[in-house]
Amino acid sequence: MRVLANDGISAAGEEKLLSLGYEVITETVDQDQLIDYINSNDVGVLLVRSATQVRADLIDACTNLKMIGRGGVGLDNIDVAHAKSKGVEVINTPAASSQSVAELVMGSLFSMVRMTYDANRQMPVKGNTEFKALKRKYAKGIELRGKTLGIIGTGRIGAATASYALGIGMKVIGYDAFMDKSTIYVPLPDNTTMEVMMSMVSLEELYRQSDFITIHIPAQPGDKPLISKTELDTMKDGVYLVNASRGGLIDEHDLIAALNSDKVAGATLDVFLNEPTPKQELIAHPRLITTPHIGAATLEAQDRIGVELADKINHYLG
Repeated sequence: MRVLANDGISAAGEEKLLSLGYEVITETVDQDQLIDYINSNDVGVLLVRSATQVRADLIDACTNLKMIGRGGVGLDNIDVAHAKSKGVEVINTPAASSQSVAELVMGSLFSMVRMTYDANRQMPVKGNTEFKALKRKYAKGIELRGKTLGIIGTGRIGAATASYALGIGMKVIGYDAFMDKSTIYVPLPDNTTMEVMMSMVSLEELYRQSDFITIHIPAQPGDKPLISKTELDTMKDGVYLVNASRGGLIDEHDLIAALNSDKVAGATLDVFLNEPTPKQELIAHPRLITTPHIGAATLEAQDRIGVELADKINHYLG
């Protein structure tokens, strides 16, 4: 059976599929040519990440397609219910990238509060002539220890983020529309873990209490923002925000306004509404850390994703 990994697959995943007897195609096919390519090459399994869209028209047209796999957590770019109604299995890898996304979030928090991202921009330009002025500017950072991190979505990624945050002494509160409790496992130096029950609160209470907020939920129905001006107004002055989940969960226009008014002290966006062409005013904003949707893009995560996809394909199709 032929497997088309249209958005790529790790070498470990490809090797696993080949060892199981599958033919793997790693060519990236343009969206408007994908239906013809799948049919003309008798592709039975289509693997995607976030770039390729697998909508009803493709599912209806590609009658030989037996499985669609998403390397990652969200399934927003796949019409899952329609696929299953046509007998096409849909799989994803919800656990493989949790650690990688959590580490990106924590790295962003450290960078925002010490302004290292902006210092790195300014030092090559002004470091030789305005060193003392830059030193004064970046000497106003704060510490994460003792601050409150609000986690919206306490599944695998949210829990992994909470584990890191608890480990450095932050207070962690969470909100999840589908969970009323969440157990966090914090690694200890003796290779054991300590179980901590996360304090779960309402979304409104999370907005009021949090010094930092990070989002780990799917896109909302109709791509409606979770956080816009109304929600921003209820948050603490000087709050920090991170979105490494789905573009548009924070209203981009309202976020820029909140940054400019100092309501939001800083923000990190790894995802955008108009990928791969985000707004220039976002990526150029001096108080925004922006990264090109790399939350799950570590070498370790890619290997785990590829191998997990191979195992699931083999489990369902043999």
